[in-house]
Amino acid sequence: MIVYGIKNCNTVKNALDWLKKNKVEFEFHDYKKVGVTASKLADWSKQVGWESLVNKRGTTWRQLDEAVQNKITNEKAAIALMVEKTSVIKRPLIEDNGKVLLLGFDEAQYKAVFS
Repeated sequence: MIVYGIKNCNTVKNALDWLKKNKVEFEFHDYKKVGVTASKLADWSKQVGWESLVNKRGTTWRQLDEAVQNKITNEKAAIALMVEKTSVIKRPLIEDNGKVLLLGFDEAQYKAVFS
């Protein structure tokens, strides 16, 4: 199982702490250090939709020019943005054997998936 995210993100920290506390084994993939491929993003997009992957409530999105935001109207544009600015990807994303298990952190969802 791989947890994708950014180390200094509070939501990711909460998720990692929960996983450790509940003895769930995982590998961590830091977007900032390792990046993420367009093909990986396309795969996730097919599973959960590109709209779910783009975090429009985060600082990175809000700091984008309105003209840039307005261009994110399809999967191709969203993936290009996420490859360039990995901080705009909703996180954490948990993947197991190529399948997206969870997106974001909600303790009730984590309990349901990992119990």
